[in-house]
Amino acid sequence: MGFPAQRPRRLRRTGAIRALVRETSLSAGDLIHPMFVRPGRRVRQEISSMPGQFNLSVDEAVADAQEARSLGVPAVILFGIPPSKDAKASGAWDAHGVVQEATAAIRKDVEGMLVIADVCLCEYTDHGHCGVVQGDEILNDPTLELLAKTAVSQARAGADIVAPSDMMDGRVAAIRKGLDAAGFDQVPILSYAAKYASAFYGPFREAAQSTPKFGDRRSHQMDPANVREALKEVRLDIEEGADMVMVKPALPYLDVIHRVRRSVDVPVAAYHVSGEYAMLVAAAQNGWIDRERAVLESLVAIRRAGADLIVTYFAKETARLLAR
Repeated sequence: MGFPAQRPRRLRRTGAIRALVRETSLSAGDLIHPMFVRPGRRVRQEISSMPGQFNLSVDEAVADAQEARSLGVPAVILFGIPPSKDAKASGAWDAHGVVQEATAAIRKDVEGMLVIADVCLCEYTDHGHCGVVQGDEILNDPTLELLAKTAVSQARAGADIVAPSDMMDGRVAAIRKGLDAAGFDQVPILSYAAKYASAFYGPFREAAQSTPKFGDRRSHQMDPANVREALKEVRLDIEEGADMVMVKPALPYLDVIHRVRRSVDVPVAAYHVSGEYAMLVAAAQNGWIDRERAVLESLVAIRRAGADLIVTYFAKETARLLAR
């Protein structure tokens, strides 16, 4: 036999050729940097289960956002750790709440940075659940009013985008109605449309101090075995007014990201969650993997599956790697 007509290795011989024919791109502009904001000044407290990630006071959050923006990261998403909690999560819609204050400060001091405000109640409730609780049940419809109030408060503080992550039925419609009625009809909604009841959220719950005091969140977060249900949730949220949709977590649900991307014509985000971050960091610290290569490979996989945007705790680190 002579030489085959097709030799795929020809296009792998040099870095320049590989870059020329690369099918999937990854840039700092694809990334969203998550931050946990708490009261105080000059507070930068490392999260034990997420080495390299911190609970930040507002002034430190501004500095962190400035660094991310200088690296080309276009957006941050904020999670709040309030000074006190109650049964109705009143800190979530407090005009002087930590997310509201951080939003205003970042908008004022970090030119060009988009601020996304996470809309959920679990960080603000004394029971740690995502809504109003009666007995051991999370009440769907009474929760919607509180979510809408929270989104309006965040928009009033200057949030560019609000991102409901609670998984209550009808929350997107309630938030859209509330925003429009308050004069924020131009504020987009990024819905956590397919959020699974995942084992990979543990470090986040430490960071946000949002571990449920009883039970779990399987009554409203999705069964990891289901994908058709995810497509239904996405479709319903878009019908209710979602401008963008999110799949969470990312790497264990690449097939879901792919199916969602093929089924909708709105931007699709994926959340590379705390447990995914923690596993990569731990494996790298033990010398089991090459951290830089593993981070880039993971994020490229999420983009390859179809995500337009990626929320990732590696946002700043990745931006630095890509700038080399």
